[in-house]
Amino acid sequence: MKKKAFKTESKRILDLMINSIYTNKEIFLRELISNASDAIDKVYYRSLTDKNLKIDKDKLEIIIERDSQNRVLTIKDNGCGMSADELENNLGVIAESGSLKFKEENENQEDVSIIGQFGVGFYSAFMVSKRVEVISRTPDSDNAYMWASEGVDGYTIEEVAKENVGTTIKLYLKDDTEDEKYSEYLEEYKIRNLVKKYSDYIKYPIKMEVENSKLVEGTEDKYETVHEIAVLNSMTPLWKKDKKTITEDEYHNFYSERFYDYEAPLKVIHMNVEGLQSYKALLYIPSHAPYDFYTKEYKKGLQLYTNGVLIMDKCEELLPDYYSFVKGVVDSDDLSLNISRETLQNDKNVKQIAKSLETKIHNELLDMQKNDFETYKKFFKAFGNQIKYGIYNMYGMNKEKLEDLLIFYSANAKEFITLDKYIENMDKDQTAIYYVSGETIQKIDMLPQVEQVKKKGYDILYLTDYVDEFAIQILNKYKDKEFKNVSDAQTDFSSEEDKKKIEKLNKDNKEILDFIKKSLGSEVVDVRLTDKLSSHPVCLTTEGEVSVEMQKVINAMPTDEHINASLVLEINSKHKIVKKLKSLYETDKNELKKYAKVLYSEARLIEGLPIENPTEISNLIAEMISK
Repeated sequence: MKKKAFKTESKRILDLMINSIYTNKEIFLRELISNASDAIDKVYYRSLTDKNLKIDKDKLEIIIERDSQNRVLTIKDNGCGMSADELENNLGVIAESGSLKFKEENENQEDVSIIGQFGVGFYSAFMVSKRVEVISRTPDSDNAYMWASEGVDGYTIEEVAKENVGTTIKLYLKDDTEDEKYSEYLEEYKIRNLVKKYSDYIKYPIKMEVENSKLVEGTEDKYETVHEIAVLNSMTPLWKKDKKTITEDEYHNFYSERFYDYEAPLKVIHMNVEGLQSYKALLYIPSHAPYDFYTKEYKKGLQLYTNGVLIMDKCEELLPDYYSFVKGVVDSDDLSLNISRETLQNDKNVKQIAKSLETKIHNELLDMQKNDFETYKKFFKAFGNQIKYGIYNMYGMNKEKLEDLLIFYSANAKEFITLDKYIENMDKDQTAIYYVSGETIQKIDMLPQVEQVKKKGYDILYLTDYVDEFAIQILNKYKDKEFKNVSDAQTDFSSEEDKKKIEKLNKDNKEILDFIKKSLGSEVVDVRLTDKLSSHPVCLTTEGEVSVEMQKVINAMPTDEHINASLVLEINSKHKIVKKLKSLYETDKNELKKYAKVLYSEARLIEGLPIENPTEISNLIAEMISK
């Protein structure tokens, strides 16, 4: 029997198959099972038109056998088989795919479902095997043939005996090394896991003999080990079933088993899309963020299937970053895969599916917001920051896609509301959406700056997350309503007459105010009297785009970048403290400097800002009290 060389540049290409194309060795079983499924598809399809070919669909199957003693793993199918010529052409010529050819010849037939398209999957067997034997027999012949190879040196083909139609592949596993334990592919749990992971939805049963413990008849506590044939795959994916037949428990059990989350999801999205890009999807919106969600280790993506075969565990291209919390699976036949079937080619179909998924997720979230606001609040508590990041990221490129998903705490409603709800509740004379940032709702509610807005009767959105104000500034407007920060020095509800009065008051007290500003040095850009405050003596406002809260956030980041907001110390013109300041300016300017420091420190404390020298301020307060 003469050994033949591979018809292509065998050593180079087979070496590439084994060492480069596949990123992990366990893929070999997926590929061989997929090939077996293809072979069964072909014989079943042929039986529909060939009256001489009698096929019992219920008996079509894939069988896995383990021989630990001889280190042989066997995969059998009762599909179409291969003749000697087909073994030569399909296995002797690397990258010659019978599945691809069959699919091309029958591309108009809806029932043809062929997984293998590249003719290289079979060679992944050499990643774990030192010798591979393929024994095959077609329905048209009583003769069977065996193709055998030990790798790059070539292969042999000889006639052998085989009782049944189909193909048997025997893998003689490599010897174990310190780095690789090839014998694990003979262990029951490993085979079960690989089938469950990659081939669970192959539509033919994948069978294997397994060991089970069985109670000995007539006893209460004696068990014996029995060997039984088990079906390893579930065959029909949940997402391919009719929605009407699926219970809520089935949806939740699938989610729990697949994504290891034992809390029920907030939302289940089951899609069956047909058109230019046909696909099925089963998506879940979790009830909470995973522990690593905001770390670099977290990887977004949906599980991608083609004809029941897992192609990618996390296909990042199917989800935008702002929906990275979504879990689920997508199954499509309309994808261009690369040669190893592990990654996608640059495929416009993928982009179209991703766009469709994005629209669906957005609409489902809006539906939840509109019809189940309590659940939506739970969602937003868990993933609202991700939506806000999406608005802020890439200079607001996606803000229009996400702005209607935002909710914030309302000072008037005392609960979270949408931006649409805020506008709906606005007074006729109100032209802007007012907001203010702070650490907590309680602290914000006591800020001196909110007094003038509350007095006016306008609602205020309380922003408590560090990303909130960055997102708001990127939005700038919502439905032609401009966002205005209550703590901005330019936010003023005074009448023109009152503005002239306070302007004159500041002008008349310019010397005192300039002295206080000089006493505080570079801490503030201005000191002025204001009529905005009711009971509070002082407050801090800002000029420019950087607010106090933004300063806190940026300076807390682990970078060398530090910024300072342009602070303005505003003093209540109606407070008794003004009279005291005037008196000190006339009688004791050194004492006035002390008062200026205390008032400024008071304003910083109200804003939640640190005091540079708290001991000095404490001593000054004690000194003033003791006089």
